[in-house]
This record gives sequence, C-alpha cells and structure tokens, in this order.
Amino acid sequence: MADPKGFLNHGREVARTRPVAERVKDWNEVYVPGSLLPIISKQASRCMDCGIPFCHNGCPLGNLIPEWNDYAYREDWSAASERLHATNNFPEFTGRLCPAPCESACVLGINQPAVTIKNVEVSIIDKAWDTGDVAPRIPERLSGKTVAVIGSGPAGLAAAQQLTRAGHTVAVYERADRVGGLLRYGIPEFKMEKRHINRRIEQMRAEGTRFRTGIEIGRDLKATDLRKRYDAVVIAAGATTARDLPVPGRELKGIHQAMEYLPLANKVQEGDYVAPPITAEGKHVVVIGGGDTGADCVGTAHRQGAASVTQLEIMPQPGEERSPGQPWPTFPMLYKVTSAHEEGGDRVYSVSTTHFEGDEDGNVQWLHLTEVEFVDGKLNQKPGTERKIPAQLVTLAMGFTGTDVENGVVSQFGLELDARGNIARDAEFATNVPGVYVAGDAGRGQSLIVWAIAEGRSAARGVDRFLTGASDLPAPIRPTDRSLMV
Repeated sequence: MADPKGFLNHGREVARTRPVAERVKDWNEVYVPGSLLPIISKQASRCMDCGIPFCHNGCPLGNLIPEWNDYAYREDWSAASERLHATNNFPEFTGRLCPAPCESACVLGINQPAVTIKNVEVSIIDKAWDTGDVAPRIPERLSGKTVAVIGSGPAGLAAAQQLTRAGHTVAVYERADRVGGLLRYGIPEFKMEKRHINRRIEQMRAEGTRFRTGIEIGRDLKATDLRKRYDAVVIAAGATTARDLPVPGRELKGIHQAMEYLPLANKVQEGDYVAPPITAEGKHVVVIGGGDTGADCVGTAHRQGAASVTQLEIMPQPGEERSPGQPWPTFPMLYKVTSAHEEGGDRVYSVSTTHFEGDEDGNVQWLHLTEVEFVDGKLNQKPGTERKIPAQLVTLAMGFTGTDVENGVVSQFGLELDARGNIARDAEFATNVPGVYVAGDAGRGQSLIVWAIAEGRSAARGVDRFLTGASDLPAPIRPTDRSLMV
C-alpha cells in the first residue's frame, strides 16, 4: 500500500489548466506543462490498495492501478511504466482522452473524491518517455505469418502492436493520409497534441509494423484481394456512420457532421491548410449533441473566433451527484464541465430541433427548436416553447450508428452483421469468414478508447491462436462482456 494514511492526509488535486484567455489563442493542450509531477506522488498515495480493487472492474483494460499507484508514490517511474504497459499499449492516449470509468469505480469514491487515476497514469507515461523507458520491443523471432489491419485508430494500433510483438509481419491500412484514425483527425489538438501519436508510431515502425496510408479497403483495394495477400485480417475501421438530422432545411449550406468539421481544424495544425475550409470565425455556431464530440466542436469553435457558441442536447441536464439508479461502482451520467465549456458558450438541455431557416443564397441562418420532455418514457414537445436562435454554422455531433457498409468491406468479405448493425464476431473476435477478425467500434459499436484498445489486444490474441494454434498474448475481455458497457 502506498501510504496507509494518504487518503486521510491529502485531498484530491487535479492537473491545472492554463487561463482561458491564453489557451483559446492557441491549439496546445489546455493543461499547464509540468504541473502534475510535483503533486502526483501525494495523489498516488491516496490509493488504498483495496482488497477488492473495483477500479480493475471499472477499466476494460484491467489496468493494475493500485500497483502503479504504489510505484508512482515511491517515484519508481521505471517500475510504474512497466506495470502500466503490462495492460495498456497507449497510456498517453487513455490518460488524456478516457472519461475514467476507473475513477467512478474507485472505492475511495464511496464517500470521498476518487483517486486521480487518470492524472497518475499520464504522469507515469510522460515521465517514461522523458527518461527513455519507452523503447521498441522487437520480436526475437518471426513467425513467417502475415496480418493486415484495416484502420489505424486505437483498436487497430493495439492489435497491430500486439501481433508484431508476437512475431507476425503486420501491415496497417489507413484510408486517411496519416496514421491515427479518430485520434489523428477526430480529437482536437488542445485535447491531445499529435506528437504523442507520432512518437508511438515511430516506436511501432521500429518494432516492424508497416503502415499503408491513403488506401481504403473496399474501394482502392478489394477486400477479397487483401485476404488473398495475408494469412489473417483484422477489421478495426470504426463506427463511421454518423446519425443525421432529417428535418426541413437540412440541405442548407453550413450544416455539417462533426467529423466533416473537426478534421479540417486538425489539418490546419498539420500544415495542410492555412485556414480551414469550414470555419466558425465570426459566426453564430450551434452544436447539436451534448457528448464529448460536441464539446470538441465547442472548443474548436472558440479557437476559430466564433461570434457565439450554443450546444443543444435533447436529454435533460444530468445531476451533479449519482442518481439512485446509477450507484457506485457503475459509471454514472453526471453533469460535466469540460475544458471547452469553461471557455464559454451556452448549453441548452431538453430541446429538439424542428427545422432550419436559411437566406436567399441557401446558407443556414436560424435554427428553430422546441422544448421537450419525457412522459411515460415517450418524448413529447412542449406546446408554446418554440423559438429560434441564430445559426450560421451547425455541427451535428449525435453519435454513430454502426460501421460503414457502403465502402464494400462488409459485402466483399461476405461478413454477417449483428442485430445492432455491427460486424458479428465470436468469443475469439472472429467473424463468419475464416481468418477475418474484428475489433473496436466496428464490432462493438460506438464506445470508449479503453474499449477499443482492450478489443484490439483481445482480437490480436484470437488472430495469434488462429495462425499458430496457441497464444501467449493477454486477452483482457471477451466481446460478449457487456457488464462494463459505458
């Protein structure tokens, strides 16, 4: 145990963010550089090393949280990094982007603020990079087997790294011009600077993983041809079919899916554009959708100089405390104030868009909405609450419904789908086509980064067993396990 009295002597202290007036003028991460390390040993000491660590249950990766908390408390950063990497290929991603269901399950959280698990995690991995503890792990021997991974998001990268380290020759196919999937183009720079992806990709290249960008399987290269080239295939293409809003005026110019808007801002940071083709500068911006992607749109609009930003959510505003129906250690739906919300804008709950109104040139100018309420489980509009708000740029951030079946991967492979529209798989993450596996959102549906990495690792084990008859790779989860679904 780190410190038997740590949770009694120290309160919860989280990473400090830079002043709003400063950070909205740039795209750097919002946190004060170097602000965590001086406090992290005390924060790690708050971990009680519980006899039954529910944080393990809260994390799909099964992270060994009490163990690396103890090492962080003792400032044994090398040992902490080893324990961290034992279950997680990319803690610098999860430490910045995961909503931390582990903290919701922390035993200390029953009657005190939970341990700052995310902050400890990111401190360990950042220190490990600084001290050179993160090095390529080159396999001692090659199996002679080849694997293609479709998609370079967290699930694809995790599967690729595990399989490469198992001795297989792995090629990752990415349809975008750069590796990283949603990590690269869906996550704004202020949430995670892309240098973190770049150095991890260089590690993977040094280990032997190969990357093929600008190739979309199903269009640029037939899925059947890919299967002939490789001994196995892992589909980790994500859930890319976005929910739309079929209301009058949807065809007006200036209404975009979030994943049409956000990648362009990231491409500016990559040097591809001087200014993004879609920008919030000087416009009244409305973001439809109250989740993390919506918050990303809010923060991006602030940095582009929006005249105003309004975020709409059809559901009621969550409470700041757990509801009786979401007791500890479940992951509760709570009212969150992200760094983007700290920067300004309005958040409006329990409203639904009825239609859009445009000008004579076909540009959106107004969004008409009405208040809604749930009555006997049914969503009803409240009469007399209709109004309109200015909207010169609208982003739709309402989530995703499933994998893209239009690009040919599903039909060309002959894959079966489950009842939810995702690619069906068995307990080994294998599809109905021999040698073809699926991991991440493509098989699970839209979910968290920790689920993506966990599924990538588990699918890699299934592929390894398929190719060699046995596997020493860990398998943290099974695809049928929904006990931790968040």
